[in-house]
Amino acid sequence: MAWTYILECADRTYYVGSTVDLQGRVWQHQNGEGAAYTRHRLPVTLVWSAQFDRVDQAFAFEKRVQGWGRRKREALIEGRYEDLPELSSRSWSAVRRWRE
Repeated sequence: MAWTYILECADRTYYVGSTVDLQGRVWQHQNGEGAAYTRHRLPVTLVWSAQFDRVDQAFAFEKRVQGWGRRKREALIEGRYEDLPELSSRSWSAVRRWRE
């Protein structure tokens, strides 16, 4: 089993990662042994996680979410799955073009 997770850092930014040991990895981040990004933004809080059958699936979803903007990540964290398609960058660029 593997996990994709989102941490909220002390500066209110989000960090997205994946692991096979969620509890251990969050502990590492919280204790300054995780990624350099979180090391300088302590404390961190686990705000979302999802379990996957395979490591490659968790890693692929991590990379996907890393490409998302803040509003889309917050929709995921809050469980507003129906809002995710609307928050894609392609949708926003279409709205901007329509307004021009």
